[in-house]
Amino acid sequence: MDARAEHDAERSRFVLYSDTELAAVSEYFDVGDTRNFFHTVTLPQYRGRGYAAALTEYALNDTRSRRLLVQPSCWFVREFIETNPDEFGDLLTSPESPDER
Repeated sequence: MDARAEHDAERSRFVLYSDTELAAVSEYFDVGDTRNFFHTVTLPQYRGRGYAAALTEYALNDTRSRRLLVQPSCWFVREFIETNPDEFGDLLTSPESPDER
């Protein structure tokens, strides 16, 4: 996978490029010490390559480095954290799933 992830803080999103082409985006908004990921998308021509997972991992590691918690409104981010609880479960705002709040 020849991809590069970046934090586009000015537009409140994380982006992943395949070479020079935009391949995936994860959008968020911050409220206090919580980052709410509400939309993640991989452009159709780049699906099936693991780009959304790579971007989500990058975004969550960046969020951790900023000492923020995560509210995963986006189903993909929520499932990614649920699938990797040992690595990212501590970032959740509460141990409940977002649907139970």
